[in-house]
Amino acid sequence: MSIYKRGKYYSFDFIFKGKRVQQSTHQSDRRVARQLEAAFRTVLAKGEMGIVERKRPPRLKDFAQPFMQEIAVQCAPKPRTISFYREKLARLLEFEPLSGAALDMIDEALIAKFVQQRLLEVSLTSVNRELATLRRLLRLAREWKLINTIPRIRLLAGERSRDFVLSHRQEELYLRAEVQPLQDVALLILDTGLRVGEAASLQWADIRLDPVGEARYGFLRVRVGKSGNARRNVPLTGRVREMLIARGALQRSAYIFPGKNDDKPILVTSLDHKHRKLRKLLKLPDEFVLHGLLHTMLSRLGESGVEAFTIMRIAGHSSVTVSQRYVHAPHLHHDC
Repeated sequence: MSIYKRGKYYSFDFIFKGKRVQQSTHQSDRRVARQLEAAFRTVLAKGEMGIVERKRPPRLKDFAQPFMQEIAVQCAPKPRTISFYREKLARLLEFEPLSGAALDMIDEALIAKFVQQRLLEVSLTSVNRELATLRRLLRLAREWKLINTIPRIRLLAGERSRDFVLSHRQEELYLRAEVQPLQDVALLILDTGLRVGEAASLQWADIRLDPVGEARYGFLRVRVGKSGNARRNVPLTGRVREMLIARGALQRSAYIFPGKNDDKPILVTSLDHKHRKLRKLLKLPDEFVLHGLLHTMLSRLGESGVEAFTIMRIAGHSSVTVSQRYVHAPHLHHDC
C-alpha cells in the first residue's frame, strides 16, 4: 500500500521509473493524503512527458516594475516618454480591482469598470492615455508568453483635438503676460518650430548669435530628438535673438531655461502647469495645449505657401507625410 501513517501524518511510498519515491504529506486525513499522492504522481508523469505547467501570470502591480524596466530600455533616449509611462502606470495601479488582478484576468468588463471610475476623476484624454499604457503593458506580457491573449482595449471617442491654432491677437495677449520663463519658451517655439521638450532642454552651447549664411540672426542646434531628422540647425528670428541676448545677460546656468536647480533644465510639467493657469486667466480654449504653439507655427508656414519638405526640415519630422498636413492648413483662426 502506497499510503501509510507514520506518527501523526500520512506518507506515500511508491516506485516510479524504477526509483523509490517516499514523502510525507503532512496531512492527518487519509483522504486528503491520497489526493496529494495522486497529484504528485501526475506531476511526475507530466515531467516525464515533457509537459511543463504554465506559471500563473503575475498581478498587474507585480508586473509594473518589469514593464517599466523594459520601457526604460526601449525608450532610453526619450526620458519624457519614460516619465509619461511611469505616470500613467501609477494611475492604473491606483484602481485596486485592476491593480490586484492577474494579467490573464484583465478583461473588457474590468477595463470598463476602470474607465467608468476614471471618467469621474479626469478628462477623457487622460483616460485614453492610461488605456494606451495598459494596452502596451499587456502586449509586452503576451510577447513574454506570460499570457496567451489580450482583451480588446478601445480608446474612447470624442477626444478633443490638440490641433488648436492661436490667432495673432491671441498670441499677442499670451506673449504679453508676465509669466516667465513660459513667455520666452513660447516665443522660441512660435518662431523656430521647436518641440516643447527641445526648447526646455536647450543649452547656451547650442546657440550661435552671429549671422551665418541665410541665418541673418544666427541659429540654434537641436542635438537630440525623436528621430534622426530631429537633430537639426534652425535659424533664429530677430525677436528670438533679442530674447536670448536679454536672457544671456542674466546667464547663470548651462541651460537657457534652468529649473529649480541650475544644473538641470526646467521640467516640461512645470511649463505645462504655468500654461494651464495662464490659459484659464486669458480665457483661451481648453484645446490650446502647449503643443498648440508648435502647431500654430507650422500651420502658419503652410498657409504662407511653404512647401512640405521645408516644413519637415524646420520641424525635424521623421517623414514628409507628417509635414504634408500643414500645407494649406485650414485650421488657422483669423483675428476678430
